[in-house]
Amino acid sequence: MTDTTLKAARRDGTGKGVARKMRQAGQTPAVLYGGDEEPMHIALDTHDADYLFRNISVENTIVDLEVEGEKEPVRTLVREIQTHPWKATLLHVDFLRIQKGVAVDVEVPLHLVGTPEGVRLGGGSLEQIIHELPIRCIPSKIPETIDVDVSALEVGDVLHVYDVAFDEDIEVTIAPERTICSVAAPKGPDVDETDEDVEDGLDADAAAPQAGTASDESEG
Repeated sequence: MTDTTLKAARRDGTGKGVARKMRQAGQTPAVLYGGDEEPMHIALDTHDADYLFRNISVENTIVDLEVEGEKEPVRTLVREIQTHPWKATLLHVDFLRIQKGVAVDVEVPLHLVGTPEGVRLGGGSLEQIIHELPIRCIPSKIPETIDVDVSALEVGDVLHVYDVAFDEDIEVTIAPERTICSVAAPKGPDVDETDEDVEDGLDADAAAPQAGTASDESEG
């Protein structure tokens, strides 16, 4: 499992000029907020932060910030990561300080487990609509993933949020009638419209009277 500890240093200066100099020095400006404490402006090592964010599920992983001068790591959730529009480099990070026993809103990856009967035997296709599920719970109850067994689904079946059982400590924060996935019917063979048009034309020619024959009879 990836180590979710990240070192941070306090910083006093703010503004675009300060942030630009920090980035040139290999640091990423960040802010830590939440709880009853004032927001804290901090600096991250860009390489370390980028490596961590590429190896965790950012939306629902608790990150322990080892802030310079703090006796214990600060437990946080990443709330926003700003990146350069085309270089994909880190520009700024927002961390939310989490409190023990206080519920937080997170998005958890939703994984479909198994092969539906409608796919395995009926030739259908599984179509997943929701890939991340927004939930609210206390930090200690945040699941790494939500796994949903879809092996019993037949062709035409639809799985909704209300069809899934969750722990009583987890509150799903989207409408329960939302569709998670469905098993679509198999598609029929593609029709070659060009060949069909040609066949229709041949049938029409066969059914039409021969103009030359009718003319000869009238003249005779």
